[in-house]
Amino acid sequence: MSKELLKFRITELLPTATFDDSGEWLNVELTAAEWPTLAGALCKDSHLALDYMFCLTCIDWKTHLTMVYHMTSTSFRHSVVVKVKLDRDKPEVVSVSKCWRTAEFHEREVYEMFGVNFLHHPDLRLLILPDGWEGKNPLRKDFEDPINMIRL
Repeated sequence: MSKELLKFRITELLPTATFDDSGEWLNVELTAAEWPTLAGALCKDSHLALDYMFCLTCIDWKTHLTMVYHMTSTSFRHSVVVKVKLDRDKPEVVSVSKCWRTAEFHEREVYEMFGVNFLHHPDLRLLILPDGWEGKNPLRKDFEDPINMIRL
């Protein structure tokens, strides 16, 4: 499916979505409040068939956080990137692990590295870091490690 057709279909699902199609993939930009509506529609829409989430990460811009979701259709071979802007002081977004099972571990990693709270996640706990690292969020730009003298 072309970028224009993807944009048209996503606009039908969520008229308030904004787009950036200057890159290789179509980028959809929205708020955390809009994400549950679009996520539910994307994982169920047979015309899009976005059945595989191959990347889920977070970006710290110092003023806010942005969740970035990469999804592809294994049958139609098109991809969509969704960017969700989050409040830096209280970053939370609804989990999409019920739609895309691969999101379950990705969300746990973002939780421990950036401190994003994924609402309704089935098992939100540390994935990689040892006990005692809860809330330290080592990939945030304001993270400081006095022992190793790391300042981002």
